[in-house]
Amino acid sequence: MQIVYEKLKEVMLAVLPISLLVVILNFTIAPLNSGQLFQFIRGSVLIIIGLTIFLFGVDIGISPIGRYMGAAIVKSNKLWILVASGLILGFLISIAEPDLHILADQVSQVTGGQISKLNIVVVVSIGIAFLLTLGFIRSVYNFSIRIIFTVLYGIVFVVSLSVPNEFLSISFDASGATTGAMTVPFVLALAIGISAMRKNRSKSDQDSFGLVGIASVGAILGVMAMSILQNITLASEGITLESHHGEGVFEQLAVVSGEVVMALLPIGLLFFVLQKTTFNLTKTKVRSITMGLVYTFLGLVIFLIGVNTGFMDVGKTVGEIVASKGSTLLLVGIGFLLGLVTILAEPAVYVLTHQIEDVTSGYVARRSVLVTLAIGVGLAIALSMLRIVIQPLLLWHILLPGYIIAIVLMYSVPELFVGMAFDSGGVASGPMTATFILAFAQGAANAIEGADILLDGFGMIAMVAMTPIIAILVLGLIFKYKSKKEGLVDEA
Repeated sequence: MQIVYEKLKEVMLAVLPISLLVVILNFTIAPLNSGQLFQFIRGSVLIIIGLTIFLFGVDIGISPIGRYMGAAIVKSNKLWILVASGLILGFLISIAEPDLHILADQVSQVTGGQISKLNIVVVVSIGIAFLLTLGFIRSVYNFSIRIIFTVLYGIVFVVSLSVPNEFLSISFDASGATTGAMTVPFVLALAIGISAMRKNRSKSDQDSFGLVGIASVGAILGVMAMSILQNITLASEGITLESHHGEGVFEQLAVVSGEVVMALLPIGLLFFVLQKTTFNLTKTKVRSITMGLVYTFLGLVIFLIGVNTGFMDVGKTVGEIVASKGSTLLLVGIGFLLGLVTILAEPAVYVLTHQIEDVTSGYVARRSVLVTLAIGVGLAIALSMLRIVIQPLLLWHILLPGYIIAIVLMYSVPELFVGMAFDSGGVASGPMTATFILAFAQGAANAIEGADILLDGFGMIAMVAMTPIIAILVLGLIFKYKSKKEGLVDEA
C-alpha cells in the first residue's frame, strides 16, 4: 500500500498543474459552461485514479514481462530468434496500441475512407516491427546508436522529398501515436532485459535507451512509403477531426475496455506461452504478474475514460476562445503553458523518467529530465500556435532544421543521452497530447481565418515528438560540461 500511496502523490502533483491552469483560464479569459467544467474536473479525478493504478500495474506486470522476454531473447544466442522476436513483438505491440487506433480513425476521416483504419494500423505496425528488430540487433551486436539514427533520419529526409505536406504531418504523427501508454513501458522493459545481459556495465546502461526511438522511425517510413505507393490526394475542406469515442462515461466503458483488452492480450498470451516453455517462474511470481496485468487494464481504462470524456471538448473550447481574442502573443503564451503542464501527466513520460533515474542510479535525476521535457513540449505547442497564425510557415520548415540540429547535437553528448533523447521524442506525444492539446490546436485553427485543421492538427503532434529530443540533448551537453569540471566524463 505504501508504493500505491507514493505513486498517488506523484500522480496528483503531475495532474494538478493542468487542472489548475484550465480552472484559472475558466475564471479569466476562457470561460467554460458549467457542464464542461464539471466534465473536466471529473476527468481530472479519473485520470489521477487511473494513472495511479496503471503505473502500479506496469511495475508488477508489464515491466517484468518485458525484462524476462528481453533476457530470454539474448540468452538464445541465435540471430534467427532475435529477428523473429523483433518482428513478432514489434507487430503485436504496435497493432494493439490504443493511440495508434485513434490516429488511424482520423486518417480514415481525412482521406474520405481512401485509406482505411486497418490499412494505416497494419502499415505502421509493419514499420515498427522491422525497426524494433533493427534495435534488437543494435543492442546485441553493439552497433553505434549515433550512426543508426544518422542513417535512419537521413533516409527519412530523402524519402520526405516525395511525400505531400499532409502525409508528412501524418507520418511523423504516426511515430508519436505508436509509442503510447501501452507500447512504451513494454519496449523500455525489453531494452532493460536485453541490456542487462551485457557484460560491460556502462554499455549496458547506454543500451537501456534508444529502442523506443529507433522503433518509432518505422512508423514514419511506413506511412511515407504508403503515401508514395498509393498516390492519394488529401483535401481538408469540411473536415473536423473527432474522437471516435462517445461522450459519456458509460458509453466509453465498453469501447475503451475493448481497446485495452486488445492492447494487453498479445503481451499476456505471449507471457503465458513463454512461462510454459522458457521462463518457469514460481507460482507466486506468475500470480504477481497476472495481478499486474489486471491492474494495468483497470488503470488504463479509467485513465482513458477520464481523458476522452473530460478533456477533448474543453481543449477545443479553450483553443477557440483564446484564438478569437486576436492576440498572437496570448495564443502562443497559453500554448506554451499548456504544453508545459500537460506533459507531466503523460503515462509513458512517468515510466521513462523513472527508468532513467533507476538505470543511472540517480546520476540523471528524474526531476531534471521532467523539467527539460516540459520546456521542450511547451516550445512545441508554442511553435504550433505560431504555425497556425502564420499560414506560409509549413511543418517541414520547422521539422527539417529541428532534426538536423538533433543529429548534430547527438555527436557532442555522452552516448547515454542519445538513446534517452530519441526515446523522449516518442513518449512525449501520448494520450494527453493526442486529446487535450490536439483539440486545443483544432479549436485555434477553427477560430483563425485561413488556418487548416488537417495540416495544423496533425502537425502539432509531430512537433511534440521533435522538441523533446533537442531538449534532452541540450541537457546532455550540460551534464557533459558539469562532468568535465568534476573530472568524471567519459568522452564516448
